Amino acid sequence: MTLIDETAPAGIRSPAADADAAVAPVSPAAPPALAAPATVSMAAALNRALRDALTDDPSVVVFGEDVGPLGGVFRITDALTADFGESRVWDSPLAESGIVGTAIGMAMYGMRPVIEMQFDAFAYPAFEQITSHLAKMRNRTRGRISLPIVIRIPYAGGIGGVEHHSDSSEAYYTHTPGLTVVTPSNPADAYSMLREAIASDDPVIFLEPKSRYWSKDTVALPVQTEPMNRAVVLREGTDVTLLAYGPTVKTALQAAELGAAEGLSVEVVDLRSLSPFDDETVGPSVQKTSRAAIIHEAAQFGGYGAEVAARVTERQFFHLAAPVLRITGFDIPFPAPKLEEHYLPTAERVLAALDTWEW
Repeated sequence: MTLIDETAPAGIRSPAADADAAVAPVSPAAPPALAAPATVSMAAALNRALRDALTDDPSVVVFGEDVGPLGGVFRITDALTADFGESRVWDSPLAESGIVGTAIGMAMYGMRPVIEMQFDAFAYPAFEQITSHLAKMRNRTRGRISLPIVIRIPYAGGIGGVEHHSDSSEAYYTHTPGLTVVTPSNPADAYSMLREAIASDDPVIFLEPKSRYWSKDTVALPVQTEPMNRAVVLREGTDVTLLAYGPTVKTALQAAELGAAEGLSVEVVDLRSLSPFDDETVGPSVQKTSRAAIIHEAAQFGGYGAEVAARVTERQFFHLAAPVLRITGFDIPFPAPKLEEHYLPTAERVLAALDTWEW
């Protein structure tokens, strides 16, 4: 499998063995001191977040498909079984419904499971457990039972994967009351948001953009960024607000650069939290620019962008100078690897969409 990214290695690499990671793996008995800023990949940041959570809280356990000795398909759990033992980090059977059901039982008895679905579309067999039980338990028991479970789901395209390996399934989860749904776009947020998700007393769907696993940034770990339920303005602008999340944040920033060369001032907002939605950050941005567009990889019809467009229109109608646009994947099944570059939104497609407005 080849990861499509400007920093992608020739093959799957271990974040624990990455020379650019902020710190090397350490014994759980000796948590590392604050490190100096270093070049860290998102994969390494996630690995460190899991390591620190396991060190700090004995109720945290990590399990899923191939997360043990292999360290996960993308090596996010690399070396965790070796350092914490098979009672804390272990391989599950290839049965997604069973994985979630087991986690629910463990959480009811005081554990904090962090489970991995391996690939986005692999989570569908567990959908009934997630929507009927995980999301509803607190409400069903009138608050007596909480389920502090994190479901890590590598999602979206950009890695040259076939179908069942490149879905953007966020709309299924955001449509389900009782679930918090978040997605980081950079290493610092990956670490901070995963630590916060694990500490949450309610279930969190933690969507990890596969195409960004090997993107790097200078970070001092551990790090605490904005709360995971808040959006962040990554780039100030005055002409249009681009709303993006996960893998499309990079696309939005590229579009902003291209737009600047044409005299267009683009504001880029990383939503970070898909549910709940941060109206307090998005609203003022749209009021300032009077135009908004949402970018995502999933198909357009019924996609997450439809909710964003409706929400922005309802709340900011008298501030809008043009309809809210959606720049998305096409309304087709995810294509074969050689065709995905034509399916995924690009900076050029974003600017072409903005040109459809009457300025």
